Amino acid sequence: MFYPYSALFQPLQLGSLTLKNRFCAGPLTLPSLFDPQGAFSPDGLAYFEARAKGGFGLIYTGAFHPDVLVDPVHPLDSKQPLKAPKAFQRSAVELLERLDAYGAKMLPQVSMGYGRNAMGCYGPSEIPYYHDPAKTTPTLTKEQIQQKIRQMIETAAFLKACGFPGIEVHAMHWGYLLDQFALSYMNHREDEYGGALENRLRCAREIVEGVKAACGSDFVVSMRLALKTYIKGYNHPSLHGEDEVGRTLEEGVEICRRLEAYGYDCLSVDFGQYDSFYYAAPPCYMEKGRILDLAEQAKAAVNIPILCGGGMDAPELAGAAIAAGKIDAVVLGRPSLADPAYPQKVERGVLADIRPCIGCNQGCIGALKLGRRAGCAVNPQAAREASFSPLPVFAKKDVLVVGGGVAGMEAARTAASRGHTVTLCEGSAQLGGSLLPAGAHHFKEVLNQLNRWYQRQLDKLGVTIQRNTRLTSQDILARKPDSVILAVGAELVVPAVPGITGSNVVDCVAALTGAPVSGKKLVVIGGGLVGCETALGYAQEGREVTMVEALPNLLSAGIPVPESNQQMLEDLLEEAKVSIRTGSRLVQVNPDSVVIATAQGQETLPADGVILAAGFRPRPSLSAELTGSGIEVYQVGDGCKVGSVMTAIATAYTVARAL
Repeated sequence: MFYPYSALFQPLQLGSLTLKNRFCAGPLTLPSLFDPQGAFSPDGLAYFEARAKGGFGLIYTGAFHPDVLVDPVHPLDSKQPLKAPKAFQRSAVELLERLDAYGAKMLPQVSMGYGRNAMGCYGPSEIPYYHDPAKTTPTLTKEQIQQKIRQMIETAAFLKACGFPGIEVHAMHWGYLLDQFALSYMNHREDEYGGALENRLRCAREIVEGVKAACGSDFVVSMRLALKTYIKGYNHPSLHGEDEVGRTLEEGVEICRRLEAYGYDCLSVDFGQYDSFYYAAPPCYMEKGRILDLAEQAKAAVNIPILCGGGMDAPELAGAAIAAGKIDAVVLGRPSLADPAYPQKVERGVLADIRPCIGCNQGCIGALKLGRRAGCAVNPQAAREASFSPLPVFAKKDVLVVGGGVAGMEAARTAASRGHTVTLCEGSAQLGGSLLPAGAHHFKEVLNQLNRWYQRQLDKLGVTIQRNTRLTSQDILARKPDSVILAVGAELVVPAVPGITGSNVVDCVAALTGAPVSGKKLVVIGGGLVGCETALGYAQEGREVTMVEALPNLLSAGIPVPESNQQMLEDLLEEAKVSIRTGSRLVQVNPDSVVIATAQGQETLPADGVILAAGFRPRPSLSAELTGSGIEVYQVGDGCKVGSVMTAIATAYTVARAL
């Protein structure tokens, strides 16, 4: 029988290592996967096993940052060796036994260091730190470089003794230290580790040669490589790759050739670095598969396998690319967080059951950079598979969920999956809540996928759904449920200014769900995430859009917007020629203009239409009216505290898992 995704399930040879399919679970920095001794934690063991069970042929550990091995604190960016090597080894043996049961292989990443990506770390030369360009890195001496290389080789030998079949060298991507050595823009050395490309790649060469000598030629060594950096300068991304000062694609392809000649068994390719972070961690605004044209040129230049990551979570795209010989495998990092059974669902032909990564970067990279527990916005169990799984049901309950937005759907899904009888009531004709207006943007179609995924899961679980059912407290009492979960969402904040009820004013939710917005010149009130995305959508239609934001900067109110998403959104707004008026407050709306107050005084802006996106507040709660009813009552999502898809899902899951 012909199956359009069959190419994804063919074996692949990486040196001496045979993978059962072409799916790789990408490397992610998730501190909860390691215990204080540096060994794999119970959550870590369960996390990796879930992805092996879910069908991934190859799994990466992430770059061993937490407590292990080579890097990140000065003077050598070198942490102590494992606090308890035997404990790590025992946990590694157990992990590999679990992975073997599913036919999955694992390559730990070993890092040479952060360099300028982390304050206090050393670089190849004196160059600006990413997080504080006013400060510069100390420069590694030749002896320190060689000591770091020896540490990586010793680490590889230790990992071989633990039973791993190889390693991935971290990394000539994202602008980490090894990448900085390879970039002429950042490497200004005049010794044998600087100058010509051959010298800038000397670290990479000495690492693989040393590892092969210590571990044997059949010990697999992969390199994580960015084919193009997309930067115009330090902390200055290049939206379309113009004015490149970092790595061009031509140089990236030449590096591929040389890495193959040095002895690397495969290359895991992507693009971007911290300075162009929306390429390194593509947000929802970037189309799927943008990396493919670059990866195809790398594949044509070498004979070793090319594993391709960076927005490749589209089975039809990945399968076609592999079948055409453009790449050899796909590396799914964040999508493997969202759904550990991604490959298995593709293999079974139930693609609609894949829980989609929405490219929000909030639960993974964004959380990590804020010092919070890293996981996944749409999968609250991710990286907590052992410690935060749903609790057993000791008494089956009749559960009523009020509100069919993302929080309500998650609460209903989790409660029903545990065995409760669940009814979900939604006041409108459609499920989805805030997913509906947000998914109206062409660049956020993935939110419609998430909405469809939830509705499919509710249907499969037998949840009773009652649309166009707006409940009062008396209605709830009459139903006599055991438990009520209120997920009533939020309502728009409307500024109290003259003219705000005029016919030329429309709120953003109404505008995005079908209300007409006429005119060429539009003014969007509010510069948060909703306002910025609304302004971008209309500007890309060809409207002349001005944004008015009271705070000094865009995207500075509410839940922090992850760096990658903010960086790309701001560049897209600039490209679309959206006029931005920060530090400005709406004073009055007229039929053909708005009046704003700025630090310099009042100003009138022409406006055919005005769109309100000035923030949201929780809708009034029914909880007080249910006091003393004998019913246990919980509030989740924006009806509790206005947040994001991540916070809505997290609160709903937390309540429903223990109901």
